Amino acid sequence: MIVNQVSKKVKMERQDIVKYQLLTHCYLEKINVSNADLDCLTMLAFNEEVELTEFCNNASDEGIFKTPQSVRNAVIKFERKGMIEKNGKGRKMIKLASTLNVQAKGNVFLDYKFVSIES
Repeated sequence: MIVNQVSKKVKMERQDIVKYQLLTHCYLEKINVSNADLDCLTMLAFNEEVELTEFCNNASDEGIFKTPQSVRNAVIKFERKGMIEKNGKGRKMIKLASTLNVQAKGNVFLDYKFVSIES
């Protein structure tokens, strides 16, 4: 069997490599995301675990979404998709789901292998 192999090596900024990991997950799971959604998830990846109201206010202040309620709606959307975990009562804490295995700290080397085989 003959396989056409494509190999790319790219150096990326940390924010871009986190965004790429999230975008790849969303693409593979067929989850539609906007640029604002991606920016919101990327911000959450860097915050690790953060209080929900604080995160919504900060993401709104950063201009990712216009209002904290819009951020909260995005959080709910991604929680339903299994991308965000919520903990606690009252002051809920949120973080990216650990199952995503998104790396946001230190040096990151991504090693994805995709294959398409025609019958």
